[in-house]
Amino acid sequence: MSTLYVVATPIGNLNDMSPRAIETLKSVSLIAAEDTRVTRKLTAHFGIEAHLVSCHQHNERSRAPEIIQRMLQEDISVAVVTDAGTPAISDPGTEIVRLAAENGIPVLAVAGPSAFAAAVSVSGFDFSSFTFYGFLPRNPGELKEKLLRIGRQSEGAVFHESPHRVKALVAAIAETLPEARLSVSCDLTKLHELTLRGTPQEILSALEANEKSEKGEYCLVADLRQVKLPEEKPAVSASLEARLFDLLMQGASMRDAMSALVEQGEKKNAVYAASLHVKQWIE
Repeated sequence: MSTLYVVATPIGNLNDMSPRAIETLKSVSLIAAEDTRVTRKLTAHFGIEAHLVSCHQHNERSRAPEIIQRMLQEDISVAVVTDAGTPAISDPGTEIVRLAAENGIPVLAVAGPSAFAAAVSVSGFDFSSFTFYGFLPRNPGELKEKLLRIGRQSEGAVFHESPHRVKALVAAIAETLPEARLSVSCDLTKLHELTLRGTPQEILSALEANEKSEKGEYCLVADLRQVKLPEEKPAVSASLEARLFDLLMQGASMRDAMSALVEQGEKKNAVYAASLHVKQWIE
């Protein structure tokens, strides 16, 4: 009977490749790989000769059905791997797993390396619970809003970040969640593995002082138990038009009333459209 194996591969140290993972990759008829060039180096190192096919974030929706169809028609077993770590955790794999399960194909985990688990294990933070968020938004406004929500909702949080954006992320954390404690790991399991621990500002200073900080992938663990944030204001249910009109009745000019709503977080385009409606009412 065909089986889909979700196989974890090393995140930096080839010695972390488990005997079961090697045996599984040797036994399957097909390996669905995030990048066949990267996986081919791995299979060559361990003498694995299975056929490789690409299955990455840009083609998984179309490639996964093709693979599942072959599994059903040819009764073959397939392994899904990514460039490093465990598939389907901030990496491709979710779609093919979902389709396999929907079609009655057994899905088995071949456990192994995972960057976020490794980062939490060396953080020194004793969490009763934490939340894995993967990659956060790139837009500064969206990032700040997301961090504030995380600070209110989570005791601990784990993020992935690229080397070129890690300083921007830590700076945003320093601005929005200054009381947080961070453990920032880079090049986990590799020869020059590095973990920085401290306040967001201390971590930011260390990254800025490190000429090689823009190399290697990062995993950040945040202890948020000491974070203090003001309570969220209840959502305003009144329409923008009603709120503008109320400010006008209080003596504000239309421009000042519009500016006040924008400062409260409303979008400029929406406020402008509301101002046109109010002007029509007044006229």
